[in-house]
Amino acid sequence: MEYKMMKIKQFFFLFFMIKPQTYLNVADNSGARQLMCIRVLGGSKRDSGNIGNIIIAVVKDALPNMPIKKSDVVRAVIVRTRKGLRRQNGMIIRFDDNAAVIINKEGNPRGTRVFGPIARELRDLNFTKIVSLAPEVV
Repeated sequence: MEYKMMKIKQFFFLFFMIKPQTYLNVADNSGARQLMCIRVLGGSKRDSGNIGNIIIAVVKDALPNMPIKKSDVVRAVIVRTRKGLRRQNGMIIRFDDNAAVIINKEGNPRGTRVFGPIARELRDLNFTKIVSLAPEVV
């Protein structure tokens, strides 16, 4: 019984991270600077996202003369969160900011570079293109 309770606590610990109306930095060179989460994909009951989840977001700040403009609705994958991510070996990984990489419908990044460290869990979720572009995988 205690083991099941611990598993439930881990489950909640993992998923209360990015909710709708949360602002995220953009960790690629697609032209957007800041996103606001509109929806976390993955079912009607999913109200918050974690590293590796795909979100629907609106661009709140963008660079001029780039293909992605302010107020565009885009898909993005969460690559960093300030809330800790607990791994199976007991380590807790925390980052300095909430960040996402803008992707297309196929799951490939729209930019050609990724800035900052990303979590190793993205490799297990088949975002290998993002992992290969990242300068550091934690």
